[in-house]
Amino acid sequence: MRVKLKGINTVRYPAANGTTQTYYYHRATGKRLRGEPGTAEFAASFEEAGRAAAQERSAGTVSWLIRQYCDSQQWKKLAESTRTIGALNLKACEAKWGTTPLKHVENPKSRAIFLRWHDGLAETQPRAADNKLAALARVFSWGHDRGHLSHNPIATFERAYGSSRAELIWLPEHVAAFEAVASLEIELALLLALHTGQRQGDLLRLPWSAYDGQAITMRQGKGGRRVWIPGTVALRQALDSAPRRATTILTKADGSSWTKSAFHHAWKAVFERAKITDDLHFHDLRGTAVTMLSEAGCTPQEIATITGHTLASVNKILEVYLARTKALAQSAIVKLDAHRRNARGSS
Repeated sequence: MRVKLKGINTVRYPAANGTTQTYYYHRATGKRLRGEPGTAEFAASFEEAGRAAAQERSAGTVSWLIRQYCDSQQWKKLAESTRTIGALNLKACEAKWGTTPLKHVENPKSRAIFLRWHDGLAETQPRAADNKLAALARVFSWGHDRGHLSHNPIATFERAYGSSRAELIWLPEHVAAFEAVASLEIELALLLALHTGQRQGDLLRLPWSAYDGQAITMRQGKGGRRVWIPGTVALRQALDSAPRRATTILTKADGSSWTKSAFHHAWKAVFERAKITDDLHFHDLRGTAVTMLSEAGCTPQEIATITGHTLASVNKILEVYLARTKALAQSAIVKLDAHRRNARGSS
């Protein structure tokens, strides 16, 4: 029984040796497909031709521009987690604006239309509204840089979600309460985060080969920045005594590497047992590390080389975070008292 393949033209030619050669073509594009039906090569070839057909049909629209952006190196160099979230936001943007011609995007009145869409979403989901419009703005910015758009109508916009975690840091009492109920595996994750200032995803992937007994050398997943982090005495002692049960430093109790989901649930369970009332997340440890380094006397430039932040980001973090710490204030008063004593002694 011969099965007719949808969207595919089958062509048979008699060969010189008396056999029959069969070729398959993508019906919409006329592109010849590789491999045989049912094989992975054939499926990939068909999907590739389908994307090309979709691009051709949507040429000159927002949908076309989004697909061009997602095929670009700028998109591909983003961290996998960033692309996953970005793809969801762009899917929502394409569902709303995909058929919109780019010439309408360039219309001076388009900015108001996009902002009204954002404001409507923000009534119930302000953060999601910001993320969707920001994703679309990045596509328009990319399109403008490559000559597909004359300008980006939403290059700037007022965000609806005003909440900031900038003042949320792990204080010593938070760390002590967490460590008191944490397993050795989770405690090591806490120590790594506090003493390196790195993101959760990078730490979960961090291999033993990155640690040479003195320092950790790694390339950050977000931005690809390479950092060299000398280990504190406490961190080196913890790493030197930790069992090497997998290629990654952080593992579950059974020796297997963490998945993002499994670590999230394990961390949340420990946090709840610790009965910490403040709304603290793992990511807040990154900012906490910045303040610890600052309180130890590190300059913003020194902090940036360890955590991988830009210098501007470090200064911004310190501007807000240090409002909640007491160590620098106490240090300042000690210096002021010493200065006054010296001044009186010299008079």
